[in-house]
Amino acid sequence: MMAPVVDVHTHVVPKGWPELSSACGGDGWPWLRVDSEHEAMIMVGESEFRPIGAQCWDAPTRLADMADDGVDVQVVSPTPVFFSYERPAAQAMKVARIFNDLALEVCAGGVDRLVPFCQVPLQDPDLACAELDRCMANGHAGVEIGNHVGDRDLDDEGIIQFLQHCAQIGAPVFVHPWDMPNGPRLDRWMARWLTGMPAETHLSVLSMILGGVFDRVPETLRLCFAHGGGSFPFWLGRADNAWHRRGDVVRGQSALPPSEYTHRFYVDTVVFDPAALRLLVDTMGEDRILLGSDYPYPLGERPVGAVVRKSDFLTDGQRDKLLGGNALTFLGRAA
Repeated sequence: MMAPVVDVHTHVVPKGWPELSSACGGDGWPWLRVDSEHEAMIMVGESEFRPIGAQCWDAPTRLADMADDGVDVQVVSPTPVFFSYERPAAQAMKVARIFNDLALEVCAGGVDRLVPFCQVPLQDPDLACAELDRCMANGHAGVEIGNHVGDRDLDDEGIIQFLQHCAQIGAPVFVHPWDMPNGPRLDRWMARWLTGMPAETHLSVLSMILGGVFDRVPETLRLCFAHGGGSFPFWLGRADNAWHRRGDVVRGQSALPPSEYTHRFYVDTVVFDPAALRLLVDTMGEDRILLGSDYPYPLGERPVGAVVRKSDFLTDGQRDKLLGGNALTFLGRAA
């Protein structure tokens, strides 16, 4: 029997939320300019951040698109602009609670087919653990985190504390790049998304390996990096070579070379090309790749799963794993 098709990389934006300056304190918060019944614009201050449509907040619209693409289940995660890691932790805690509760309302319209992941104030590990516990008790199935908090990467002691808690309570973690560097060379052609996102994810995978995180966090941690792991899979050989040849500088806290840790995390399939997917399978192994789409944003894959379905190098068994079987393990729902 084939596993259900599970898309682990989708995002939600509710249609409206409380005025955040009043609800959370501070200023400069995102707000939503509703342009019509089906269209809106995420605003940051007076600047337009991203146009969005009803797919972001309307469960029937999502379910119709899922039917068109042959997707049975979506993991529905926050949109990173709302993480608020740069703000005081108390403010980030309040906004997390608001958006986490609103996400539950959106996903309630999808019965068991829309699976919500929460956000947490990652800059404060105690508050992050508390909000994760609250959300898991309320119906969230896991957590999405950004790939860094300011200059603190995923080997930061506070973030390690949070990841250890995730492992302890069995909460899967989806790591999404955000807050990429900008500047004249990156502020054209969407270069921050085309080059910055892959580089950010690559750096964060290395931080978990060379920072010794995988040597300290139990193997029960289920963690997935978005966008195929960024540029990490392509440059794994370079990292191994540096670990062996310049271990005095490169090894950091890692007990083993980078290639020995690929069984400790998942990546999604948002790579858009069969040749890139073949590299993922060869590098990560067929058990460590999850279907993702980045739905409903325009740089995502539609129809969802197209690259997996048209990759003729995959066996039927491998294709079944990538389309859903591995995701059931990641979500803790495997038989």
